[in-house]
Amino acid sequence: MTTLDHHAPEGVRTRGTVVVVPGRGESPQTYRRFAARIAADAYRVRVVEPPHLEGPDPVAALTAFADRLETDVDGTASSAEVVHPLVLVGADTGALAVTALVAEERLDASWWPDAVVLAGLPGAQASTATSWDEQLDERTRCPVHRAVLTDQQPLSEGALSTALDATLLRAALQGEVDLPRLLLVGDSDPLADRRALASVASASPRTRLTVVRGAHHDVLNDLQHRSVAAEVVTFLEVLKGGLEPVLAVESSAW
Repeated sequence: MTTLDHHAPEGVRTRGTVVVVPGRGESPQTYRRFAARIAADAYRVRVVEPPHLEGPDPVAALTAFADRLETDVDGTASSAEVVHPLVLVGADTGALAVTALVAEERLDASWWPDAVVLAGLPGAQASTATSWDEQLDERTRCPVHRAVLTDQQPLSEGALSTALDATLLRAALQGEVDLPRLLLVGDSDPLADRRALASVASASPRTRLTVVRGAHHDVLNDLQHRSVAAEVVTFLEVLKGGLEPVLAVESSAW
């Protein structure tokens, strides 16, 4: 298994650890741009191989992923321990796997996070796109990201059309998670269940739901990727301060 690693700039104290979990049709290389941007703000970032939850036994696949995640997280430590806060960032089925795992409250696991970011958490709706261009349109309008996906087309093509396990979806959208959570969803995401996400956010005082205008399913890699990365960094910084907002807008015309 391969991982993609980015470190905080030399001479700067590492402020925390971010582990990115890709989704269907993705690889660690899919998140090179996102990982580099988060690392530039002094975070240790590792992008891991995605979980494979689309097979006949998604529960076994989730257990196997948890075992692999243990090794992946331990491998981020440059000294004796992983730098905290440790935040798991999941996209698509990566988000599904992350939220299903934390719902199990495996508090003794070395990968147990201080918070999670769930981007493009899918609902029960599978993709109905047929052509490659239609599949790209469901994912993103960013030309750079579209080129990345096209380079890995054999991996990505048709990936979003796979039906997801109903038990895992319930765990993700109905399970109680006592962790700070940032939910990111594009308002043009055809695979998201916006009503369910709003319900999740309203039920937890430590959950923030951010809707990205004009963004599609690959919300970390769409045209708005700079603003989305800034929202993630803002969440990381607020997390270090006990969820106390760093900035308060006193007056604004927009």
